[in-house]
Amino acid sequence: MIQLKDIDKYVDSRFQRAFILKGIDLKVEQGEFLTIMGPSGAGKSTLMNIIGMLDEPSAGEYYFFDEPVHKIKERQKSELHKNYIGFIFQAYHLIDELTVYENIETPLLYKGVSGSQRKSMVAELLDRFNMVAKKDLFPEQLSGGQQQLVGVARAIVGEPKLLLADEPTGNLHSEQGKQIMDIFEQLNNEGMTIIQVTHSEENAQRGKRIVRVVDGAMESDELVNKSEKVKE
Repeated sequence: MIQLKDIDKYVDSRFQRAFILKGIDLKVEQGEFLTIMGPSGAGKSTLMNIIGMLDEPSAGEYYFFDEPVHKIKERQKSELHKNYIGFIFQAYHLIDELTVYENIETPLLYKGVSGSQRKSMVAELLDRFNMVAKKDLFPEQLSGGQQQLVGVARAIVGEPKLLLADEPTGNLHSEQGKQIMDIFEQLNNEGMTIIQVTHSEENAQRGKRIVRVVDGAMESDELVNKSEKVKE
């Protein structure tokens, strides 16, 4: 599904080149649940933004469903992003002027989904996340956990093949974070490919594989040993 070959990201100043990512080789199969970990400033979010086509590598090759992303035009990239990828941010990024319902509906408007279909797709998610009673509220009227649930709903309403989550529980208390991770596991069990960036070892154990990034380079790539998961 995803193949990164020798990806570099750097910034050139007058006298030197500063690498944010260096020589990243990464393969992600459809249906995986991958966690990217590493210290602050290691390049995790940059790697996530390149995978999500929000940023471009300075060098290297990126294939998405065999499509050479590093060669295609911006408009094609935008179409791939719109039709295949859902993105969840730590800072929620909801639109303040829109209600919960309208925030969730927004990606479907961009995709040109019909009104009746939009209605049923949004209603299904509101029901799934127990937010029917909050559909007419605005983001500022919600708790952080509720805002992030709306962010998750908005990211998955278009049934993306790939869900990218950048520190999705970073601003939440533990119970809210657990709820988000439960949803991720459920989505992954239903076949959605998920890549998350997190500092939490506990959240990382929810996935199937952990890639550790240090100083812009991949330090390790290991499968999660589910037998060692802490019993709750």
